Amino acid sequence: MQPSPAIDPTQRARLSLSASSGATVGQQNMLQLIQLRWIAVIGQILTIVYVSLVFKIELPLPAMAAVLCFLVGLNLFSLYRPRKIGDVTNGSLLLALLLDVAALTALLYMSGGATNPFVFLYLLQVTIGAVLLEAWSTWTMVAVTSVCFAFLMRFYMPLDLLPADANELFRLHIIGMLICFVLDVGLLVVFMTRINRILRGRDARLADLRQRAAEEDHIVRMGLLASGAAHELGTPLATLSVILGDWRRMPVFRDDPELAQEIGDMQAEVTRCKTIVTGILMAAGEARGESPVVTTVAGFLDELVEEWRSTRPVVKFEYDYENDRDSTHDAYEHFPIVSDSALKQVIHTVLDNALESSPDWVGLSAWCSEGSLSLSVRDRGPGFAPEMLEHIGKPYQSSKGRPGGGLGLFLVVNVVRKLGGSVTAENAFIGGGALVTLHLPLEALSIERKKARHG
Repeated sequence: MQPSPAIDPTQRARLSLSASSGATVGQQNMLQLIQLRWIAVIGQILTIVYVSLVFKIELPLPAMAAVLCFLVGLNLFSLYRPRKIGDVTNGSLLLALLLDVAALTALLYMSGGATNPFVFLYLLQVTIGAVLLEAWSTWTMVAVTSVCFAFLMRFYMPLDLLPADANELFRLHIIGMLICFVLDVGLLVVFMTRINRILRGRDARLADLRQRAAEEDHIVRMGLLASGAAHELGTPLATLSVILGDWRRMPVFRDDPELAQEIGDMQAEVTRCKTIVTGILMAAGEARGESPVVTTVAGFLDELVEEWRSTRPVVKFEYDYENDRDSTHDAYEHFPIVSDSALKQVIHTVLDNALESSPDWVGLSAWCSEGSLSLSVRDRGPGFAPEMLEHIGKPYQSSKGRPGGGLGLFLVVNVVRKLGGSVTAENAFIGGGALVTLHLPLEALSIERKKARHG
């Protein structure tokens, strides 16, 4: 799944509630109130029409229509008024509910006051307030609705009912109470269900944030250990390099081609170890004075593949780079990016895992499309176990059965996620083996983004 685009901070104050699409719990609660208000407006229109046509009761229709238009305007204003992201406070929700109470009071005033069975809709407003508002605001709702109820007991416009006996009027009142009860419980169930879903979503997001924080803390500890180990390994590697250089000049080794070749191989491996140690120190921030190396997507991948191929005992390695020719011809291929050592190490880790599972064949496919770089690494090994696929990216999830296994893919997932990308893992249906795909936004690798991040 592609990450949602970042919102420019300069645009935050101009976003409406409709444009922000419920980015916070407060916004979601306000959207629930707006939806309930639409339901209330439709229900009130149907009730007024039914009472006027079926029971022939004369109602002040122009005044009632004005109240309903006010509710419609309030909804539109709430949806499209520019506001800051997250700017739905307890006060905003309280004001919205008080305006709903005022509109309900006006409608009840024009339709019998407290004698109207729909007066118990006040309970719906108070219940919603108890769920959404702070304690003092809830008690404010209780006080306001109680005052409105008491007001309607004394001041109201009596209904102009047709002559009927007391039993018939009581029956109509009971029917009205039944309709009011059904509306109350129906709307409460709908509202409470949605609120619970919002709260469950919030709890899930908080749990995910806590998990990410724990994983990042784990990565920091690993980085400190790696940096410390790199410092400690620097001296022994330098000593080995000096000793091997002395050996190579000694006649006993210099005159024996086989021994000289073995010493050359040992020197190459020591040099590789020193390069790895230097890369660890650079990634840890020990070489901040160096300028970033700018390259292109194609150049970065070619260098990465050549480096990995030359330092690993791979029997057969297939590399395929495809450019999206449907867009600008060479736009992606020559897109300037920073040669990120951390990203290079991530891709090397995925390739190393594939090589360990499938020493005879490893495949790497790369392609650019719609501003995204995708890398797919495949092997012909046994593939992932089902339980591993369920926990991809979690530490110590490995089928290799050794201490510390699974940290490689854990680091891969976290580094790619930091860059705004995603990692998917699956078992290949054709030919068997595992298939790991990395999706990275090219913008995250651009020189401008790197400067902004380290500036």
